[in-house]
Amino acid sequence: MDKNTLVGFLLIIGIFIGFFWISQPSAEQLEQRKRYNDSIILVQKEQSKLAEIEAIQQENVSTTVDNVPLDSVVDVNNAFGPFAKFTQGNNELLVLENKKLKIGVDTKVGVIQTVELKEYLTHDKQTLQLMDGSSEKTNFTFVTANNRIVNSEDLYFQPIWTNHGQSLIMRLAFDSISYIDFEYALKEDDYIVSFKITPHNVQHILSKRLTALDMEWATHIPQQELGRKFENRYAAVYFKYFGDKDVEDLKADKNDERTIPNRLHWIASKGQFFSSVLIADDYFMSSTLQSNLEPDTSRYLKSTKATMSVDFDTKGVKSTGFTYYFGPNKYKLFKSYDKGKEESNKWDLDELIPLGWGIFGWVNKILVIPVFNFLEKFIDSYGIIILLLTIFIKLVLLPLTYKSYLSTAKMKVLRPQIEEINAKIPAEKAMERQKATMALYKKVGVSPMGGCLPMMLQMPILFALFTFFPASIELRQESFLWAKDLSTFDAIVSWDTYIPIISTYYGNHISLFCVLMAITNIVYTKLNSDATGSTQQMPGMKYVMYLMPLMFLVFFNEYASGLSYYYFISTLFTILQTYIFRLFIDDEKLLKKLNENKKKPSKKSRFAEKLEQLQKQQLELQKQQRNKK
Repeated sequence: MDKNTLVGFLLIIGIFIGFFWISQPSAEQLEQRKRYNDSIILVQKEQSKLAEIEAIQQENVSTTVDNVPLDSVVDVNNAFGPFAKFTQGNNELLVLENKKLKIGVDTKVGVIQTVELKEYLTHDKQTLQLMDGSSEKTNFTFVTANNRIVNSEDLYFQPIWTNHGQSLIMRLAFDSISYIDFEYALKEDDYIVSFKITPHNVQHILSKRLTALDMEWATHIPQQELGRKFENRYAAVYFKYFGDKDVEDLKADKNDERTIPNRLHWIASKGQFFSSVLIADDYFMSSTLQSNLEPDTSRYLKSTKATMSVDFDTKGVKSTGFTYYFGPNKYKLFKSYDKGKEESNKWDLDELIPLGWGIFGWVNKILVIPVFNFLEKFIDSYGIIILLLTIFIKLVLLPLTYKSYLSTAKMKVLRPQIEEINAKIPAEKAMERQKATMALYKKVGVSPMGGCLPMMLQMPILFALFTFFPASIELRQESFLWAKDLSTFDAIVSWDTYIPIISTYYGNHISLFCVLMAITNIVYTKLNSDATGSTQQMPGMKYVMYLMPLMFLVFFNEYASGLSYYYFISTLFTILQTYIFRLFIDDEKLLKKLNENKKKPSKKSRFAEKLEQLQKQQLELQKQQRNKK
């Protein structure tokens, strides 16, 4: 690899840094976000509500009987007040069901305890449950008129079916006209469950100072896929700010906790391909979010917990409403939920899908996903779809690929003349040698960067696909050739024994598509180095060039086989293109044309002309200064 190629690699790094810089929010956006976060009116209003609740709780300390065993009617009445009648009842799981969802609501707590996705199975063909009822928790805290603090998780509800079994009311009836309803409605053929809390004539039962409900939502993210380590990278708690498109997440690789004083629109317990999302009709206040890693032996990836407050009207004029989403992380489906909505009311659930930041995300949304969705309308095999997608991308990039190869071919035919320059000018005079080399390039009309820039323009697509395939639920459990599931690794050999270093960094299996990808990259590296002759000029670079395919072998062994398959056939097409280009580009004719360019007067670029003018001005200034002396 010569110095010009090294300069090209440095340029590549520079362009990557440029992509990062371009994708950063502007100063105006940062300032707007700062104003949002520092809103004094918002903070004061919500702190006032929380202060009222805390005052009630402090007052309640001296009147409750938390330390008294609840072994008598007197104790129960003292602890629960008017809610005491709801501490006894029958524990029953009631089912709301449509073609996509099966929801279990427990009469003991009045909330959703189990969620089954009927159209999907786990990697081992078991029922896919987002909630299994063993550790889920949704609790609301009520405060009575005599300052008793009551948790909904301690109460038994009376079920009332409506709308032909598609809606369910869980009721706490104090009498015939005073009650609190937890209302659930399951939409037909959808993953949406609406939920609202509506009080009726309970002003004399609940505290007049109760303007917000404290609530807690705790759940687990279960392992659904074959590769636990890879799946865990995509499992995290996400949240969206109210009135803002901004979506953030807790760290996925370690335990994390965040306290957020700002209003939130929704909170999600997100897996690689499926999510449970709790969306407020208005907003959540003063939220604390937690995410904890589970042991490798657990059937769960992470445990999550969210504590927050929501507005509550004891008069019942306005219900406290929520929407649950239990379903797949599907881009097209998520976008459909925002159709016709005002910008401030959009859910923006598509932000749950990691399609890449900045330009890479736009490439996926504008180019890759539309083409992918178009092809799947006509073709059932996703292996064939990936093949056609590869061909399409290669055709789009063909002019750039040809230009890059042509530049490489020019450098190749000029190699003997470069070697003559190197023979005439010793290595000690590196600057002089470089100047002579650049002069030759200028005479024949060759740009040293001509091969790098076209390739750089292809990088956004390559990186976009790197993020697209692991996040694409369309590939989940879709087989192709020997790969049983294109969304995870295609193990042709696997073992259970832990092998130090190998098991940690490579895994306990061998992915065949990953091996084929590494082999084709080695072949292409060999082909490319022979064409450029870089290893002759810098022999030590030969081993560095072959290091990258070996790194791919380790890095992609845990990745989706669909991604390895794409890179494998993409590199195969690149090798095929290289041989085709060789048929159409005659080295002798190309060299003859370059030599003819030497006879033509070289046309200066605007930059060169400007530089020459500055040099003349500098020389003239120096001459004037000497004359003054």
